[in-house]
Amino acid sequence: MPDTCWVSTSQARCGGGAALAQVSTRLANPSVLWIDDASEPKVTRSGSIGASGTARTTEPHTRPMKVVHIAAPGPFGVGGAESVLLGLALGLHRRGADVSVAAVVNSNPDEHSVLRTLREEGVPVSPILVPRRGYLQERREVRRLLQMSRPEIVHTHGYRTDLLDSGIARRLGIPTVTTVHGSSQMSWRTAVYEALQFRLLRRFQAVVCVSRPLVAAVRRARVPPERIRLVPNAWDGRFRPQPRVEARNALGLPLDAFVVGWVGRLIPVKGCDVFLRAVNELRDLPVHASIIGGGPEQERLNSMIGEPGMRARVHFHGYRDAAATFFPAFDVWVLSSRSEGTPMVLFEAMAAGVPIVATDVGGVSDIVSEAEACLVPPEDPVALAACLRDIHSGRLRTRERVEAARRRLAKHFGTEQWIERYVEVYRSLLRDNVPVGCR
Repeated sequence: MPDTCWVSTSQARCGGGAALAQVSTRLANPSVLWIDDASEPKVTRSGSIGASGTARTTEPHTRPMKVVHIAAPGPFGVGGAESVLLGLALGLHRRGADVSVAAVVNSNPDEHSVLRTLREEGVPVSPILVPRRGYLQERREVRRLLQMSRPEIVHTHGYRTDLLDSGIARRLGIPTVTTVHGSSQMSWRTAVYEALQFRLLRRFQAVVCVSRPLVAAVRRARVPPERIRLVPNAWDGRFRPQPRVEARNALGLPLDAFVVGWVGRLIPVKGCDVFLRAVNELRDLPVHASIIGGGPEQERLNSMIGEPGMRARVHFHGYRDAAATFFPAFDVWVLSSRSEGTPMVLFEAMAAGVPIVATDVGGVSDIVSEAEACLVPPEDPVALAACLRDIHSGRLRTRERVEAARRRLAKHFGTEQWIERYVEVYRSLLRDNVPVGCR
């Protein structure tokens, strides 16, 4: 080992110990891609560099794969897409990849919990602060960022960055990956954007779908089958549930009440209105409803609670940081969505050991069956209420389902295998586009 060498991971001259550290890191992280860095001079056995700037040896000179994620985190806290972004960026970072996140925001970046968490964990974040509909400014900033960083992979999340930013990467010769998380169905405008997004998907080098129904939808969009990858979401266990009493006190819920919980964004596709209609069917029972989340549907949902008795039993808590920690406050938790990809909030309920009632939509049945949850049709508040009534009365046994859900979560939806599947997606693209130092 020479006394001095050039190590591409640090982009600086360093001692021999640093080179050993690089090799150790590489061996400790076999799942991270390490690529040949032909743009930098390689080390000779004597520690000198040839006059032409090229190495006089064939020793491999590698550095970690560089990935830039581009996303536009929502203003209503950490939803499913934001959770995937967080888990993937943190998982790759911990494995030694050179990963960073470009976040398109139109408010103070410090107010976004997603960005705070990434920074606290050491993931570089480049906020792109643009005014509402500041699309040209966004594209200029993304181009500047990619020209400076020159990543091997650009990974976009959501219709906005798919439509506006992915093409910039492709024009710079950078392979692009997108993860299709599902449809928000917030408005007719959103529906148009999502339709345009699906038409664009065939231009990506890889399209990751989080559920089997989304795979079918992407195939209908005529994306080449060899570019489609099914990678269901995973649970990273970042948040530890609070004790039941602490969670109820924090939410202002009665300690002795039977509480039905709901967590999510207040948008039509999440079906909180269906949940409230089901709770109304239970007005003869002393049941309280606890709703964590914010969104544009707030006013309409408030108007649904007309009767004084109903208003006293329905609690809107708004957006809460680390909502997963509040699940022990619930006697049962409800997913009433009209459509889903692979709902991250379902993993949170499974991890907390809370009985689950869920609509059988999207990728829900890929995560839980009747052995782990009570599944009901979408748009059916009567069926939802009947299941809740059976749980309240004790006719529907929940302990076995709760334990089965925890076992299934641990066995099939761990972070390690999830990160590895994404690494394999990146690896396949780099095989086709750049030399790979470790396959």
